[in-house]
Amino acid sequence: MGSIALPSRRWILIALVAAAVALAAMTGVDSVGVNWGTVTSHRLPDKMIVKLLQESRISKVKLFDADPSVIRAFAGTDLELMVAVPNDLLEDMAFSEKAARRFVRRNITKFLSHQDGVNIRYIAVGNEPFLKAYNGSYEDVTIPAIRNMQQAIEQAGIQHKVTLVVPLNADILTNSGNSGKPSQGAIRPDIRRLMRTILEFLDKHKAPFVINMYPFLSLQQDSHFPSDFAFFDGSAHVLSDGRNFYSNVFDASYDLLVSALAREGFPDMEIVVGEVGWPTDGDIYANIPNAQRFNQQLIRHVTSNRGTPLRPGIPIEIYIFGLVDEDRKSVLPGNFERHWGLYRYDGKPKYSLDVSGRGGNGLSSPINLMSVSGVTYLPSRWCVLNPEVDDLSKLPATISYACSYADCSTLAYGGSCNHIGQTGNASYAFNSFYQMNNQRTESCHFGGLGMITETDPSSGNCQFRVEITPWSAASTVWRGGAAVLVVSLLVALS
Repeated sequence: MGSIALPSRRWILIALVAAAVALAAMTGVDSVGVNWGTVTSHRLPDKMIVKLLQESRISKVKLFDADPSVIRAFAGTDLELMVAVPNDLLEDMAFSEKAARRFVRRNITKFLSHQDGVNIRYIAVGNEPFLKAYNGSYEDVTIPAIRNMQQAIEQAGIQHKVTLVVPLNADILTNSGNSGKPSQGAIRPDIRRLMRTILEFLDKHKAPFVINMYPFLSLQQDSHFPSDFAFFDGSAHVLSDGRNFYSNVFDASYDLLVSALAREGFPDMEIVVGEVGWPTDGDIYANIPNAQRFNQQLIRHVTSNRGTPLRPGIPIEIYIFGLVDEDRKSVLPGNFERHWGLYRYDGKPKYSLDVSGRGGNGLSSPINLMSVSGVTYLPSRWCVLNPEVDDLSKLPATISYACSYADCSTLAYGGSCNHIGQTGNASYAFNSFYQMNNQRTESCHFGGLGMITETDPSSGNCQFRVEITPWSAASTVWRGGAAVLVVSLLVALS
């Protein structure tokens, strides 16, 4: 046999470095998923969204329901899905084994068994069911629902493919002795018995603990909260906890949960951050620079695999909230609720974001968010306040009426359109209603106060939208509702 030339040490080293960089890049992207909510008047086509996710190298998606039309769009892809049993179905799942089996059959197994199957990894049973604001509404049904759903997936023979989880809000946690230190984390006393049952279930089935955390809310709800502690680029307000030091609220909140789990006897339970992000409008702290700063630093933090002081070197898995703005979400928590998206309503990224978290390190190229391709818009027309109208006595009531149906959240204090005055507010409200109703002529009447123009009334950062062309799955029902809204408005203003 002839001699075999062995590669030099130099080439072996180069190969090892290249392999390590490739593995690190893949690990970074895989640790970052995204929440996709669909509470919107004009939804982008599902297939467009799936293509966008693939092109942006986002490999994991968390949904808030199990809409078959949405799930079907993921067929034949490698994207990992977390689907959900919404809170309003928990009672059905809790008191009817048949309902649980039907849910699994219609929304899970039929997609797993398809030739081009969907990669459904998790089923979320409820969403933040023990949230304080719910006043115990779901406390009696959550655990029975979990048990019936587990029985249903076992009867379907998919328990080794699909795992049940329960996304919980961080308000399930408290601080023992009110010390403010992460090492003193504990479960809220009023739900501790329920949580013990859930923890035992998760441990038995090797399921992760899914927690939703919002540093934005820490800043937005507390005027004394140090703003730099909400971000990751160093803070003058370092929290000392024994030998550990915290320079950001994300790590402190994460380790508060780690401590609480250890206190209950589950020190090694896997943790997934189910929701975390930063909104871009509707509040003084909700803007594009802050959102870009937070989300980019967050991604770099979790893809570095540094972990947290109580779990050093342990990778952190997150789902950013959210993918696209949702203009029909409730604004009871705040006007910012409709502006969590990385993307605008039309699928354009709001800002540059490297989802790999490794761009600029000299070893890897950034993986930036891509735009949705193929989006079409309604004609370039807007509805504004008619400047020829002298009697404006009904204007305040008309603005209020339009905003009760349409999205006027950017007009709030701190919002991008908060500076445009009453005339601008009226035009914005009119146009929002007009676009929501697919530019129907009668939706710009407003008792004679409105007029249609082809001149863009946008002012600076305050953008008056032109709506995207509706597509059947998202707009059929809404078109019917639009006619009702228009008729209601005409009657109210007559």
